[in-house]
Amino acid sequence: MNKKQEVEVAIRMVIAGEIKHLAVDEAESLVTLIVEVPVVTDEKALSRRLAKIIKLDLGYQGLKLSINQKKQALPKQNTKTKYITVTSGKGGVGKSTVAGNLAVALTRLGQKVGMIDADIYGPSLPKLFNITEIKMQMNADQKIIPMVTDDGVTMISTEFLTEDDTPLMWRGPMLGRMLGHFFEDVLWDDEYDYIVVDLPPGTGDIPLDIKKYIPDASAIVVTTPNHMASHIAIKSGVMAKHLGHELLGVVENMSYFSNPINGQKEKIFGSGGGQAVAESLDTTVLAEIPIAQVKEDFASGGIFAIHEENGIAYLGLANKVMKSF
Repeated sequence: MNKKQEVEVAIRMVIAGEIKHLAVDEAESLVTLIVEVPVVTDEKALSRRLAKIIKLDLGYQGLKLSINQKKQALPKQNTKTKYITVTSGKGGVGKSTVAGNLAVALTRLGQKVGMIDADIYGPSLPKLFNITEIKMQMNADQKIIPMVTDDGVTMISTEFLTEDDTPLMWRGPMLGRMLGHFFEDVLWDDEYDYIVVDLPPGTGDIPLDIKKYIPDASAIVVTTPNHMASHIAIKSGVMAKHLGHELLGVVENMSYFSNPINGQKEKIFGSGGGQAVAESLDTTVLAEIPIAQVKEDFASGGIFAIHEENGIAYLGLANKVMKSF
């Protein structure tokens, strides 16, 4: 990132609004900033926070700041785009793998798909899609231009906004602001058939905040056959119902191992977890995804080729999802 982009990313961590003007004069060590934000209860406090970032954290000597207020307007949810949240009760069940491969499978079926990596503490989608070179760009209106993967999925992730291996140590309000940026400050268009949202595991701040941005979302719950994982997954499904989101169904990941020697389905992690979650939530099991590695090119991340067993399984999942709407 250049100096201006560095300043912009830092500012966006603080404000929930738009940067109307930003100029960075490195020779004079001066930042000129105009922001437009929703109603602010303490404008002086916001000014002090911005001054701290510009002067103390980033080391500039001067700041010319103007704060304008506007009425907060939630992003429009058009009638064409369908939002799908992918959730789980705990980590380690392959939720992001399911979300990413579902998005790709939908594109293979001719759909235009976007992805929001809302697992802000543990963003893994860029690695899953083998995105190694990140070039974030802004348009003339200071909207973030999302990246398009080799598979044709348009994506935004906090991994694009931080340095490599830098942990995010934020409290709840900061997470909400970042989620707001993903919906309000990214250059999404109105032509997406689906936007898949990879939620963090559990029932914390982000799943609760998601309601105000996509009140009409549909949810997929990911679990494994293990009954400990399925017991916790039920909670994430119950929360989705409390938020008013429709449950599309359950995906049982790591369901079995296809033994290449005898052709048997070896249930390494037990069985019945997905069905238990589905019965508890009064929904159905959409897919049972086997344990597998990407065979086509292991360096390509975690997206399965269309002809691989798991690639075929995800096409089946995508087809069921499309028929659910």
